[in-house]
Amino acid sequence: MKKLSQSGCLEEIIKRSRFIAQVAPVQDQAAAEAWMSEIRDPDATHNCWAWKIGERHRYSDDGEPGGTAGRPIFTAIDRSELDHVAVVVTRFFGGIKLGAGGLVRAYGGAAARCLKETPQYTVVPHSRLAIEVPFSDTGTLYNIIDHSEAQRLEEAYGQSGLRVVVRLPTSEVDHLADSLREATAARGNLEVLEETEDS
Repeated sequence: MKKLSQSGCLEEIIKRSRFIAQVAPVQDQAAAEAWMSEIRDPDATHNCWAWKIGERHRYSDDGEPGGTAGRPIFTAIDRSELDHVAVVVTRFFGGIKLGAGGLVRAYGGAAARCLKETPQYTVVPHSRLAIEVPFSDTGTLYNIIDHSEAQRLEEAYGQSGLRVVVRLPTSEVDHLADSLREATAARGNLEVLEETEDS
């Protein structure tokens, strides 16, 4: 998954109509709607938009024929693999009708090009884990951690053994859990404390 590092803007003239695509990273639906309301140009012929936040999304043709603007903008977002993003494509009509296919290409194309040209970063989900083992498995646990992508954050000895808190890519959690189970004959205990997204 990717996210935008900043907002972006692109302007195109297509058969005398002026299309202005604007994109922005957004945290949630309220932020998306606030941003779109702020940049909406009341003098424009149409302000068509789409946003995607996780599994949720919405889009609007804003008066253009159904399916010719909002949906193509959302398709551009979906194909870009970006998340937490809002896009508005504003059109100033230039006197020449584009037809349904022309509108789809104009709105979707402007959105896709603007998204592509705006700086992005890849999101890598990470997990923070607490691992507990008896004293007899301390060396084994250190060996497992050292041979993984885990980063040690804190450790403490208790009455029954060692507790280590580590951070590693979420995609590696199952592998680490399997290694711990096998190496300690299921004496170790692993608990996911937190999941975060990092660039």
